Amino acid sequence: MNPEVDWFFEKDTPWQHEYQLLRSIILDCGLTETLKWGVPCYTFQNSNIVLIHGFKAYCALLFVKGALLKDGNKILVQQTKNVQSARQLRFTNSKEIKKLEAVIRSYIYEAIEVEKAGLEVAYKKTSEFEIPVEFQTKLEEIPDLKNAFEALTPGRKRGYLLYFSGAKQSKTRTSRVEKYMEHILNGKGLNDR
Repeated sequence: MNPEVDWFFEKDTPWQHEYQLLRSIILDCGLTETLKWGVPCYTFQNSNIVLIHGFKAYCALLFVKGALLKDGNKILVQQTKNVQSARQLRFTNSKEIKKLEAVIRSYIYEAIEVEKAGLEVAYKKTSEFEIPVEFQTKLEEIPDLKNAFEALTPGRKRGYLLYFSGAKQSKTRTSRVEKYMEHILNGKGLNDR
């Protein structure tokens, strides 16, 4: 146990008992406990393996390279269609964790083996992401916008494409594109100030 992470397990949340159970199981598997992104992260030879995190309706173990796990029990969850690598094991109470303890351990050990083998997730290239029609129209209408977008880093391009296409209605996609055109023209990413 890493004392720098204790505060996470001591704060008042509805998942404290579940967090403690998950922590115990993970540490028994020989991983190193650290804090990353404000949550407990467990590593093997400095590579991230699994994180503990909580939401309103559930707490979860997030396997960083979960897409590479066999998931024989079909219990890993892809948070959204755009998440390429990570997968979650979700729990709504401590009974579920106790019932699945052996399975949880087997998934952790498999995740360690994936890391030992040096396996990597084949990420979708930015060029493979669909460009929403509303954005494509603006790119064709405004050459400077097209040039500025093409000059962005792949991660920034991806961020915009996911954000623009995430809106269900055309008017919302159009509004998003218009709101961020100046950002793109200034070479900034979605969350850059």
